[in-house]
Amino acid sequence: MLKVPVADAVGMVLCHDITRIIPGREKDRAFRRGQMLIEEDIPKLRDLGKEHIYVWESSPDLVHEDEAAMRLALLAAGPGITRGEPNQGKVNLRASYDGMLKVRGDRLNQLNSLDGVVLATLHNNRVVSKDQLVAGTRVIPLTIQRQVLDEAGKICSETEPLLSVKPFQPLAVGIITTGSEVYSGRIEDGFTSVISEKVASFGARLFGHILVPDDPHLITAEIRRFIGEGAELVVLTGGMSVDPDDVTPTGIRAVGADVVSYGAPVLPGSMFMLAYLGQVPICGVPGCAMFNKTTVFDLVLPRIFTGERLTKSDMVALGQGGLCEECSICRYPACAFGKAVGI
Repeated sequence: MLKVPVADAVGMVLCHDITRIIPGREKDRAFRRGQMLIEEDIPKLRDLGKEHIYVWESSPDLVHEDEAAMRLALLAAGPGITRGEPNQGKVNLRASYDGMLKVRGDRLNQLNSLDGVVLATLHNNRVVSKDQLVAGTRVIPLTIQRQVLDEAGKICSETEPLLSVKPFQPLAVGIITTGSEVYSGRIEDGFTSVISEKVASFGARLFGHILVPDDPHLITAEIRRFIGEGAELVVLTGGMSVDPDDVTPTGIRAVGADVVSYGAPVLPGSMFMLAYLGQVPICGVPGCAMFNKTTVFDLVLPRIFTGERLTKSDMVALGQGGLCEECSICRYPACAFGKAVGI
């Protein structure tokens, strides 16, 4: 690049955008890359505090910021990610469809360790909507060494993309409400509508619903029946505490399922149970889901609906960020709940 005094810049072409900021009001692009300067532009540039501009001089070892940002976006973006056009040296990345954002945190750290490279993202495992901004990338200088971008390419060349959005699968969901007090009609079932609403947001089909008394044998039988008839997710509500009358965990275990975790380091929702019978997830949801807007179930559910099979280590990792602040106005998922670094 060639540095030229503003007074001598008439007729020259800018090699970068120039930003104008009005504090508290706006930030926009006052001059565009590729714009030829005229006499009237000189005082405007000086009003922006510019005494020099830069004119592009081609070099095989250097890459312009716009081209570099586009290349970084291309390298990082996997399925479900749409790239925008460069604007003031930055390229935005957006979700192509509704789903769950996946960020490979270790490789993101490697990429951001390169001098002059920036890639900022939303959290891993964040539920996102179509066209939602999920990441932005740029390079810090106006030009960057080509070898730095080559190194970025190596970091991004793994089998799994650095960034992707996994779509939700429309699973067939069976809901089993346990509890003799509900089964007998003494207490109205308050769980089913809550669970139905949550799974419906992922495109689920309600496969069936049944009330079952506190009998582990009946609970086991209904789980087997639902799965045998084609349920792809079974959710059990009620009876998840350590009270001797609460036998839902016993009924789940008796199915022969692989229990991933009974108990989760998340509040609310610590009595949550996750198991798998073959490929079918079975969730035991504690009573807090009936009156707390956001619980551990909301952290686990989107990952299940993308087809991800959670492990014990996945559940353990929820502890950091697993304390809901129970704000008066819930902003989840735009908050820290469930947002541990590296999970």
